[in-house]
Amino acid sequence: MGIKTYAEAGVNIDKGDKFAQFIASIKSKAVSRSIGGFAGGVELDISKYKNPVLLSTTDGVGTKLILTREFGIYDTIGIDLVAMSVNDLIVCGAEPINFLDYIACGKINDKILKEIIKGIVKGCEDSECILAGGETAEMPDVYKEDDYDLAGFCVGIVEKDKMLPKKTEIKRGDVILGLPSSGIHSNGLSLARKIITEKDKIGRATLLKPTKIYVKELKKLISTNMVLAAAHITGGGLEGNFVRVIPNSVRASFNYSSWKTPDIFKKIMKDGGIAEPEMRKVFNMGIGIAIVSHKENVNNLLSFARKERIEIVVIGELK
Repeated sequence: MGIKTYAEAGVNIDKGDKFAQFIASIKSKAVSRSIGGFAGGVELDISKYKNPVLLSTTDGVGTKLILTREFGIYDTIGIDLVAMSVNDLIVCGAEPINFLDYIACGKINDKILKEIIKGIVKGCEDSECILAGGETAEMPDVYKEDDYDLAGFCVGIVEKDKMLPKKTEIKRGDVILGLPSSGIHSNGLSLARKIITEKDKIGRATLLKPTKIYVKELKKLISTNMVLAAAHITGGGLEGNFVRVIPNSVRASFNYSSWKTPDIFKKIMKDGGIAEPEMRKVFNMGIGIAIVSHKENVNNLLSFARKERIEIVVIGELK
């Protein structure tokens, strides 16, 4: 065949090593000094825990990747990647500790990969966790030259009796509150991209807005001991995700007029002729996190949120 080296087969080890060195050189408290080793870790102070529980999550960013290539914008998709995992941890009451990324591509493109990593580091900074390591896989026989895919993995820690949801304490009459989303986040893009076509550059660009990271806000709200459950609203929408954190003895009754639906969802619904039940099933519709609190605690929780400048609104109740 005439191929004598790994590089001739399409895999450049030197480029991969240099990329790892670039990550290690980033000056940020969110980047571990152990980048480049066989494994990455962070020190744990477990003195404040009696019964610590480690929770782990993994996720990707779906077909939002296609939009980054379309616009040549790669510095926000890493934020999405981190957000999808850390938001899943914090709704369980777990503080994110370390994050790992997996980047697969057809060919290592330094310019693109460096932008992706910048977003990942920003996401780790915003969620107060450490980028402890990762993997960059150059696979020319699997991916086309300009193709790439992302996966994220995160570990968090929580005191056992502080874990959410507290299903045994949830009852009829409890109130549902919502934290607004920043837009479409990273779910429903396969449908949204087909409705908002490439001719609509402004609409398509709106789809790239990164997923909001709720770690800092939820840490504060959970510290009040007035949060009984929290749900990260991703694929499946508000109802599909919220049902996962409440007991079978109650059901959620949402008031969809109690918050402002972002324009992007109105546009998708109108331009695509999508029925409202389908919209609610696919998209977050403006609510990124939904939480449960006893009715008698709601006013105090809302007052605390105002003082902390956390945007939150009552969106329903349990029946």
